[in-house]
Amino acid sequence: MADNKKRIKFKSIAILEAVIILLLFIVLIWATLIRGRAEAVPANANSDKPQVRKRAVIEKEEAFYQLDGKKILMNDSTYGEIFVPVYEDVPASTINTDNITMRNGYAFYSENGENVSTLGVDISEFQGDIDWTQVKQAGIDFAFIRIGYRTYGDGIVTYDSAFQRNIEGAQAAGIKVGAYFYSQAITVEEAVDEADHVIDALAPYDINYPVVYDWEIVHDAARTDSVSVETLADCCVAFCERIKDSGYTPMIYQNRETAMHKLDLPRIKDYDFWLAEYDEKPIYYYDFKIWQYSNTGRIPGIEGNVDLNICFKPY
Repeated sequence: MADNKKRIKFKSIAILEAVIILLLFIVLIWATLIRGRAEAVPANANSDKPQVRKRAVIEKEEAFYQLDGKKILMNDSTYGEIFVPVYEDVPASTINTDNITMRNGYAFYSENGENVSTLGVDISEFQGDIDWTQVKQAGIDFAFIRIGYRTYGDGIVTYDSAFQRNIEGAQAAGIKVGAYFYSQAITVEEAVDEADHVIDALAPYDINYPVVYDWEIVHDAARTDSVSVETLADCCVAFCERIKDSGYTPMIYQNRETAMHKLDLPRIKDYDFWLAEYDEKPIYYYDFKIWQYSNTGRIPGIEGNVDLNICFKPY
């Protein structure tokens, strides 16, 4: 009996001690919370007046390019959004894109309510036999005819098999004519050689529109794939100066991305520019005289797709 009484006594004391410890723990937590709140210092306690913070107003343009003084925001396939510096000495476009309208797949540009643009196509042997009378009746004012090309593999200059037929057919139908050469030049000497071939081919004809240097990288296997920015600019200048010395108006053709990333724009700013940008309206920042807005156009007299262009300058 004595042992049972001792065990009950010790058990009661242990329970009492546990209860006391739990109470002390609760009191300690409570005291810490209350004291912490009392000693907390407001963020503006040391200021005479409470700080008023305003939420920043973020303005965005509904456009691919967002201009901010000295830079252009573009979208790059590798890096996403990138900033490209604006060249102050390269003329910016003065075209009011709000004045561009589309009707039946054709683009028109108006000023003071009147159309001041002309419609055109650019063609090569790939379009086959063309009924130029139908093309003229469809409202086409001008045509750029491919004179030839340099092969992207072995670099051989080759005349377009249909350039004579197309030039003569277009002019006979009353369509004004320009010309272009598809270049794969990797040296100045090759660019001059290409220009000389164009000049020789055009000698019998009266050319109204510019003679165009169309330099492109067709794919990674092309001989132009590793051409530097400096060499490309040299080739552009060499071709255009050769063309200009022969009495023609030189022009450079390029798509928007290559123009912004590969062309040395300050060096070629004195030549008219032909922009390729397939969209409802062009958003290229710098000056251009012709806009190629589609490569899937349909024109009576031409079988299949054809490139469509609008010209903003009276040549």
